[in-house]
Amino acid sequence: MQTQPVFLFKKINFWRKCDMEFVTGVRKKETLELSKVLAPQSLDQEVLTDGSIYSIRNMGEIAFVILRKRDGLLQTVWEEGKTNLSISELKEGDCIQVKGTVQAEERAPHGKEIRAEEITILSSPAEPLPLAIDKWKLNTSLEAKLNIRSVSLRNVRERARFRIQEGIVRGFREFLHENGFTEIHTPKIGAKGAEGGANVFKLSYFHKPAVLAQSPQFYKQMMVGVFDRVFETGPVFRAEKHNTRRHLNEYTSLDFEMGYIEDFMEICQMETGFLQYTMELLKKDYAPELEILNVTLPKTDKIPFVKFSEAKELVAEKYNRKIRNPFDLEPEEEELIGRYFKEEYDADFVFVTHYPSKKRPFYAMDDPADSRYTLSFDLLFRGLEITTGGQRIHDYHMLEDKIAARGMTDEGMEQYMDAFKYGMPPHGGLGIGMERLTMQLLGEENVREACLFPRDLNRLEP
Repeated sequence: MQTQPVFLFKKINFWRKCDMEFVTGVRKKETLELSKVLAPQSLDQEVLTDGSIYSIRNMGEIAFVILRKRDGLLQTVWEEGKTNLSISELKEGDCIQVKGTVQAEERAPHGKEIRAEEITILSSPAEPLPLAIDKWKLNTSLEAKLNIRSVSLRNVRERARFRIQEGIVRGFREFLHENGFTEIHTPKIGAKGAEGGANVFKLSYFHKPAVLAQSPQFYKQMMVGVFDRVFETGPVFRAEKHNTRRHLNEYTSLDFEMGYIEDFMEICQMETGFLQYTMELLKKDYAPELEILNVTLPKTDKIPFVKFSEAKELVAEKYNRKIRNPFDLEPEEEELIGRYFKEEYDADFVFVTHYPSKKRPFYAMDDPADSRYTLSFDLLFRGLEITTGGQRIHDYHMLEDKIAARGMTDEGMEQYMDAFKYGMPPHGGLGIGMERLTMQLLGEENVREACLFPRDLNRLEP
C-alpha cells in the first residue's frame, strides 16, 4: 500500500519534466528599429515597425505620420484607399505598429519613409497632450516643462540632452575600466557626512540619527586599500539653501579614487584623459544629438593649470576686479578665470590648483612647501566649476593631527580611520558634477535643464 503513491509521484514528475518549457534568451522580434529600417537593404522592402505618433500633417488624400522611436524620428505616409485605417482614427500620442514599404524620400528625416499599408493602434492617450511636443523648441517656461516632465522629455531636443548625458557617463565608465579601475557602489545612508558642516539631510534610521551622503568620499578612499583604483556614479545630497542656476540639492557625482600616485597632477591627467576619450565618443556615437542641439565640443588636447592665488591676481588685474575673498572663488571670479584662459590660450577648461587649506576638507593633503594651501584643484569648464579633487592624506598619524588641529573628533569615523591605521597607499581622486558638465557642454543657462527630475530648494515632484 505504501509503494503505490511513490510510483504515482514518479510518474507525475516524469510527465512534468517532459512537458516543461524554457526561456532560452532574447526574443527575436519582427518589428525593426530605426537603424534597420534605414539600412540600404530595406529600400523597396516591406517592413514592420512601431513607435509613438509624434506629429500628423494631414494633406487630404495623404498624411505624413511622424513616428518617435528611441533612436530618432521616422516618417510614415498614410494614403487614402491604400492604408487600412482612416486618418481620423489616428492622433498624436498613439502608440502604433506600421507595416509598409520603405521608399527613398530626400525631404523625409534620414531620406527615407514608409508607405503605410497596415496600421495597428497599440494604445491611445486618454487625453490630448498638454504640450505641443513636436515643436522644434518648446515655447514654455522651464518650470512648466518640469511640472510635466514625462511629457516634455518626449520632445526630440529635450530628449537629446539626456542621450548626450548618457554618453558622458558611458565615457567615464569605459575610460576608467580601460585604465584599471573597479566600479563600486557605496551606501547613501550613513552615520556622518564626509564633507563636514551643517549641509546634510538628517533622517531617522530605525530610531538612530543618520544622514544622506554628501559624497562617497570615505568609502572610495577605504576601497583604494582594496582595489587600488575605484570609481562610482551615483547620487549625492547637499542640504544647501541655494536657489541658483548652478545648484541642485540632489545631483549625480562621477567619482574616482586612485592609489599609488606620485603627485596630485596624476589626478588632473586622468581627468584630462577621460575628457579626451568622452569627446571622441560623443563625436562618434552621438553625432545626431550633437547636431540637433548644435553643440560644439570643447578642446581637450591640452588643459592649462594655474595656482589659486595666481588665478585671482590675473583676473583682478585684467578685468579691474578687486579681490574680496582671499580663501575661495566667487561665481563671478570663476566666470572671469574661464574668460581669461579662453581669451589668452583658447582653452575651454582650466585646472585651478592649490586651494587654501581652510576651505578644503580635513583629508586634503597640505602642500609641504606651504601648509596654508593644499595639493588640490577645481576644474573650471567655460567659467563654471565642474570638478573638485586632489591628493588625500594617507598617513594615519598625519590624519589624526589634522583632525585634532581642526577641533574635530573621529567619532562616527572609526571605520574610516581604521583603513589608514592598517596602511593606505598615497592616493587621490575627484568628483565631477554630471549635471554641471552636461549643462556647460550644451550651453544651457540652468543646471535643471540637464537633470531629468531636479531636486532643489522648492521642488520634490515629479
